[in-house]
Amino acid sequence: MKPKNQRLVLVIAATGALIVAVLLAMWGLRSRASFFYTPADIAAGKAAEGQSARLGGMVEKGSVQHEADGVTIHFILTDGRATTPVTFRGIAPDLFREGSGAVAEGRMERGTFVADQILAKHDERYMPPELGNLAAEHKAGKTLEK
Repeated sequence: MKPKNQRLVLVIAATGALIVAVLLAMWGLRSRASFFYTPADIAAGKAAEGQSARLGGMVEKGSVQHEADGVTIHFILTDGRATTPVTFRGIAPDLFREGSGAVAEGRMERGTFVADQILAKHDERYMPPELGNLAAEHKAGKTLEK
């Protein structure tokens, strides 16, 4: 076989191996993929029952209820158009509170989103407590002395 043909066969074999590797990776990760939905998507019936998903929105004010066991939380996520009840069993993040953004990872079960994990979001004006006074002084036009 000529060297030119050997290179062509090698390139074709490498390309085929790469395609097979990508397909195997996609096949293995298909059960780990989760879709992102809003409460309006849930109300429209886009989320399948029992399917792994993420639900994002704002925690509705006055909706957070803690059960007596101390670890189960019921709350409502809203996107301004629709609401979805959420149940979470575990320790909520420190930033989780009414009126703030949150993303719940879990699945739909009988009209309620059952979350396995909650990710709380802060607003874009977040400032670490250590820098809070520094930022306030800077905005007020004060100069900092060392």
